[in-house]
Parts: sequence; C-alpha cells; structure tokens
Amino acid sequence: MSTGLIALLDDVVGLAKVAAASLDDAAGQAARAGVKAAGVVVDDAAVTPRYVVGFAASRELPIIARIAMGSLKNKLIFLLPAALLLSLFAPWAITPLLMLGGAFLCYEGAEKVYEAFWPHAEVHGAGGKVAESPADAQALEEEKISSAIKTDFILSAEIMAITLSTVAEESSSFWNQALILALVGTLITLVVYGAVALIVKADDVGIALATNEAPASSILGLRSVGTAQPGGADRGLRPVTKAIGRGLVKGMPVFLKLLSVVGMAAMLWVGGGIIIHGLEGYGVPAIGHAIHHVAEVVAHAVPAIAGVLEWLVTAALSGLFGLVLGALLIPLVHKVLQPAMGMAKH
Repeated sequence: MSTGLIALLDDVVGLAKVAAASLDDAAGQAARAGVKAAGVVVDDAAVTPRYVVGFAASRELPIIARIAMGSLKNKLIFLLPAALLLSLFAPWAITPLLMLGGAFLCYEGAEKVYEAFWPHAEVHGAGGKVAESPADAQALEEEKISSAIKTDFILSAEIMAITLSTVAEESSSFWNQALILALVGTLITLVVYGAVALIVKADDVGIALATNEAPASSILGLRSVGTAQPGGADRGLRPVTKAIGRGLVKGMPVFLKLLSVVGMAAMLWVGGGIIIHGLEGYGVPAIGHAIHHVAEVVAHAVPAIAGVLEWLVTAALSGLFGLVLGALLIPLVHKVLQPAMGMAKH
C-alpha cells in the first residue's frame, strides 16, 4: 500500500473523529438546551390533552398526530430559519426576545395561580376560544387542532429561543446551531406529543385492563380469545390487571392536575430565571447574586446534599421572583394589552 494512500486513510480517520466529536458536542449542547426548556415542555404536555376532550376515542390519536405535525412545522419551517437569521444578523436581539418570552411565562404561570385561587372567565389563550355552534364534528375538530397549533407556536418559539441562547453562549458555528435547534425541536416534539398520546389513552387502557377477564390468554388484550374460558393463569393475573386498570382510571385525573401544577411551577422557575439572567447581562446582577448567596448558605448547612439543595433553592427563589413579576403583569395584560389588541382587530 502506497504512502499516499496510507496518508489519505489517516486523514479520513482524522476527519471521522472530528465529525464524531462535533456530533457528540452537538448532542451535549442539545441536551443542555432541552433541560433549560423543561418548564415550557412540561406546560406543553399539560395543556395539550384538553384539545381532545369530548372527541370519540378513535379520533384522539389522529388529532394528537396532526397537532404534533403542526408543532414540527412551527419549529422547523418557521422558527428555525428565523432563529438562525436572528443569530446571524441581530444577535443582540436574542436576550431581549428571550426576556420577553420569560415575562410571558411568568404571566402565564401567575395567571394559573390566580385562577386556582380566584376562578374567573378565561380571557387569555392557552386553549383558545372554541366556536359556540360548529357546523359539525369535523369543523370542531379542525378548530381545536388549529387552536392547539397556534398555542404551540408560542410555546415552540420560547423553546427555540431558550435553545438559541444556550447555543449562542457556547459559541457554536452556524451549522452546529442549525443542527442543535433541529435536534431539540424534533426531539422535544416527539417527547411531548408521545407523552400526550400516552396520557390521553391511559384511561382507555385502564378500562380495558379493568374489564379484561382473560389477561393472560389475551396477552393483556392484544389478541382476541373468543369464547374460551379463562384459565388458571388468567385467574391468577386478573386481580393484578384489574387493580392496575382501576388505578389508571382513578389516577389519571389526579395525575393531570399534578402535571398542571408542575407545569405552572416550571413556567415560573424558567421564566423567572430567564429574566434574572437577562438582567445580569444588562448590568443588574443584584437579584441573581442574592439568590445565589441564599442558595449557597442553605447548601453549606447540609453538605451531604449540597448540590441538590442549592439547585432547589435557586429554582424556588427564581420561581418566586417569576410569580411576583407575573402578578404585576396580570393587570397590565388584562387592562391594557388585551383591550388594545381587541381594538386593533376592529
């Protein structure tokens, strides 16, 4: 084998190593960006199931699939190019836009807290307003899907903005940024709507398990057993599957409420953290420093779990800041912005 060929193969191996390292770096950055977007992701998963309420079970998964495709379109066709153009031509605008999105998260989280204690007519848009008398079920389905995709656009924009800010901080190349944004957008969409599909169908699975008299023979309902009598394995497994089924049916409403609370807390934590970090970038570090100091004091008090405590305290205080900011924004949105938007439409 000639020396030139050996050198060429060595170069190819070197390039392959560089490419693998780049992919590994992109995957790591995508994971870090996904963690930062966790608050939006949880809220997205908590909000979406409402769009299939009232539809036949056979239409639930098709509706979720269409919303998921709309979400991918939002992220990859509209928001990804916009984020890349922003990174190229106006990187200075990333932080203000991110803070604007953070303020929106704080408002949404605080609005949910306010609604929990003082219920009132919904005037803002997580679910959109449904037509009073749709012509038929198909029209209602189309309207629900359209409303869900519009709501998803706001949440997707925040996810992509958080991702872009994380990538920009790590000084990635243009193509690396594009790859990470596409990875995060695609994976988060798959995770969110995969989870939503499981949540929506959990009660149906629960009913099927609770009413299945031959769980072993039917392989948990995956095949028909006709009129065959349940066997010994069925009688042994039946109490377990029935208990699991009843647990799913009774537990899903509680789980959805818990998920909504977690989503609300996550929005306040992420939104508050975004604002605090943005203020530090503009020379106002006092709030961030105060939170960091309190977190360190608490962490030092219990060295065994110092890291966990520091994270919990930071998240809790960031969420508290987000709640206060969101509460201040509620009257501004209700009294000023919403009336102005209503006037603009007319």
